[in-house]
Amino acid sequence: MRFSFLLIFLSSLLPVSSQAAGYFDFNTNAQRIYDKIFELRLNEAQSLIARLKLNEPDNLIAYHLENYVDFFTIYVSEDEQAYQRMKANRDRRLEKIAEGNPNSPYYLYTQAEIRLHWALLKLRFEEYLSAFTDINRAHKLLLENQAQFPDFLGNQKDLGILHAAVGTVPDNYRWALEMLSSLEGTVEQGKKEVEGVLRAASSTNFPFRQETQVLYTFLLLHLDGRPEAAWAALENADLRASDTPLHAFVLANVAMRTGRNDEAIRWMEQAPRGEAFFPFPYLDYMLGVAKLRRLNTDSRRHLRDFLRTTRGRHYIKEAYQKLAWAELLNGRPEGYQNYMTLLQQRGTNAAGGDKNAEREAEAGIVPPLVLLKARLLYDGGYYQRALDILATQQKSSLPTFLGRLEYTYRKGRILHGLKKYDAALAQYDRTIEQGQTSEAFFACNAALQAGLIEEKRGRKTSARTYFNRCLSLKPEEYRTGLHQQAKAGLSRMGE
Repeated sequence: MRFSFLLIFLSSLLPVSSQAAGYFDFNTNAQRIYDKIFELRLNEAQSLIARLKLNEPDNLIAYHLENYVDFFTIYVSEDEQAYQRMKANRDRRLEKIAEGNPNSPYYLYTQAEIRLHWALLKLRFEEYLSAFTDINRAHKLLLENQAQFPDFLGNQKDLGILHAAVGTVPDNYRWALEMLSSLEGTVEQGKKEVEGVLRAASSTNFPFRQETQVLYTFLLLHLDGRPEAAWAALENADLRASDTPLHAFVLANVAMRTGRNDEAIRWMEQAPRGEAFFPFPYLDYMLGVAKLRRLNTDSRRHLRDFLRTTRGRHYIKEAYQKLAWAELLNGRPEGYQNYMTLLQQRGTNAAGGDKNAEREAEAGIVPPLVLLKARLLYDGGYYQRALDILATQQKSSLPTFLGRLEYTYRKGRILHGLKKYDAALAQYDRTIEQGQTSEAFFACNAALQAGLIEEKRGRKTSARTYFNRCLSLKPEEYRTGLHQQAKAGLSRMGE
């Protein structure tokens, strides 16, 4: 008995470092790894993580960084085999981090982040139920962490994005809101929260500042419907296309959505390639599309490179569709038909763009060249060229109702791009009136775009009417995205 007491007494005097809970230290070593990850130097990042684990075995930030590597590996490659192989890493990392120091703001934050990363991956592979379960749990962890550490900017970064996104959930995912019972918010609320993070980050050493700036840019672009504000925000992010393919992607993505097609091409051509960087096939797809938008048939080379290197299942049908369009621009209708045949044989139609490409192939209707050119030029931001092309053919000469409806819609979009708002609204109103019973997306997007014009001009009642009109129309194409943007518009006006 006395011997047992002696052992207990002696053990109480011994250091407990080997039994201590893991800690969270986002130190300079961790920052270096984080930077390498966002440069897509993933092999180098993994080697540095292994060294961090060796030199700082109790620093659990290593598992958070490790999860970033898995996230980008899967999200960039869209490799389903890699996704299935790595899924078990999520639970293993969560168990490891749960052994850490609960008095650190990173304790709950890293658990929430890991769940959010995997939720995005699950959404990518259509595992919706599991994804929304992870989002719900992550939100609760962030709320708990916010209560304990109200000044920790990481909480506010993630909560702001979640609050903005939940306010725009489309109708076909309304069932998810019942699962996300703890999560509610609006675009305006989320935007203000993220803006607060950026203000605070400007005067503190917040390691996720650049990531937050990029997320804020996409919030403005996709949820707040303010492309020019998104572009201005991106200019504050200090991204360099020549340093990393990821920066090139972000810059080009926003440029292509704001009528800066030539800049997008320049940045994508600057993107570094080689063994040091994780392959990014989608950049080839984007570059092919961008060149096609200025009617440059050199686009075919990049689209073929994408089809040759991608491991994913998205954008394959779209790539064949764009190759088919390039054949039409070259005056080769037989080439168009060949690619449309390949389109029906390859890829999946899970994503909206692929589904629309397949619908074009199944319809067997070759798009009128004047409309195709006007569409591509408009998408590239070459508005006057697009209007000039459209003027070369009378609407009445188009043989089908759908062709004439698209002519009206395209003219409205081009006038909108030229900021001739009254003329654009007139075309949009005709499109809505004539196309409201059509399965095509023209009327639905015309209503959305008319709402954005009226919102921009401060005519809230009119904007609200157009946004609700958009939601009342249910086209086969692009419905989810259009309705999401209409909901975001209503959310901005407090509905």
